[in-house]
Amino acid sequence: MSGVTATLVKELRDKTGAGMMDCKNALVETNGNIEESIDWLRKKGISGAEKKSARVAADGVVTVSVNSDAAALVEINSETDFVSRNPDFQNFAKNVSQIALANGNNIEDLKKAKYLDSKKSVEETLTDLIGLIGENIVLRRTHRLKNTNNNIFSSYIHGQINEGLGKIGVILSIESNGAADKINELGKQLAMHIAASKPIAISVDDVDPEVIERERSILIEQAKDSGKPDNIIEKMVEGRISKFYSEITLMDQIWVIDGESKVAKIIKEAEKDFSCNISIKDFKYFILGEGIEVEKKDFATEVAEQINN
Repeated sequence: MSGVTATLVKELRDKTGAGMMDCKNALVETNGNIEESIDWLRKKGISGAEKKSARVAADGVVTVSVNSDAAALVEINSETDFVSRNPDFQNFAKNVSQIALANGNNIEDLKKAKYLDSKKSVEETLTDLIGLIGENIVLRRTHRLKNTNNNIFSSYIHGQINEGLGKIGVILSIESNGAADKINELGKQLAMHIAASKPIAISVDDVDPEVIERERSILIEQAKDSGKPDNIIEKMVEGRISKFYSEITLMDQIWVIDGESKVAKIIKEAEKDFSCNISIKDFKYFILGEGIEVEKKDFATEVAEQINN
């Protein structure tokens, strides 16, 4: 203990971000060796991460990043909303979002990517963060749109808690020969529309046939209960399929800004106003925690679990 000074503790804390007592313990265990103490803390973080990994992480943030070459979405989950507002967590999320612009083809590539100027990977840095914050944190999914033909990328974050971080994230790719500033402004409005209306495809031609057949079979069964003749049922089903298209395809949806026009009409009017061609090439959105099953517990159970941990 004699070799462990307050200066050494501060140096280790500045380098690792770990708590003061953790740093002090690490230095005691390694006889004041800074590098060995960093490894000791990292091993401690790995142990903590393994213990916490069983806990459900359904909160956190969705991030967006855009440059001239790509647009990227990343979802990073935490156990509580409190952690999503932690500066260390937010800085990590922002940095990972930027890294995804070049390494966001899939989540495994992103985890293996180098984290900024450090010698660690994104996944190793995440493990350190789990040890620092004390909650399970999961790098859940990522998606990247790449530039293939001088595309213009736009994005939108809904429920923003910090720049580029929020609850719903949208990225959008537009091909156009128009002025970039005008196209980007339209793109932002389209991204906002997508966040609100949640289309699953750009147009009818882009909808997976299996989705339509599944919907059609459901509608047929529902229509049979009406007792009407088959020819009437067929017309009823086709009418409802048309309505289904208007709900799930971007171009057929009603523009949320005016509540009247179809998105396809808005784009046609923009082409006329901007004297250019405009084509929506791709889009993607993430909704925070979508598809994650969270077990509901009563307050007494939660308190008991906290005591046992």
